[in-house]
Amino acid sequence: MPSGSRNPLVVGRVIGEVIDPFEISIPFRVTYGNREVGNGCELKPSQVANQPRVSVGGDDLRNFYTMVLVDPDAPSPSNPNFREYLHWLVTDIPETTGPNFGNEVVSYESPRPTMGIHRLVFVLFRQQFRQRVYAPGWRQNFNTREFAELYNLGLPVAAVFFNCQRESGSGGRTF
Repeated sequence: MPSGSRNPLVVGRVIGEVIDPFEISIPFRVTYGNREVGNGCELKPSQVANQPRVSVGGDDLRNFYTMVLVDPDAPSPSNPNFREYLHWLVTDIPETTGPNFGNEVVSYESPRPTMGIHRLVFVLFRQQFRQRVYAPGWRQNFNTREFAELYNLGLPVAAVFFNCQRESGSGGRTF
């Protein structure tokens, strides 16, 4: 995906705040119920209460991926001092499958924002090889870039984000 100003990951400040510019190189699909996550779409906490269906494209089961789900706006977009809050971490996901076939390092925790509109970002990295990944001691202040560097994951191969706010909130981010 080009890193130009029309890229929704740039417009949504995912590239820059969470990850560095990259080119999408593998199909990656995230679905909550019957709703596919598209960059910048709005989902309520009730819609994301259960773990989503995730599929990693490709055709070679010998390739493995690591997926993270983070909230760079925790606890609130105006004061993101828990940035990034780690909601999910799965490693060793074989190409053509999803997280159910990988190693869940940090279990899925559904987003429940209380203040403001939060971006929830799924990031997919291709692993060079299978390796042991350790769960961080806590979910807050996770850093996707530092994690990728620590485990030699390089740049992402895919990413998608959605916006989420408390159930009674309305509207969405405008850019």
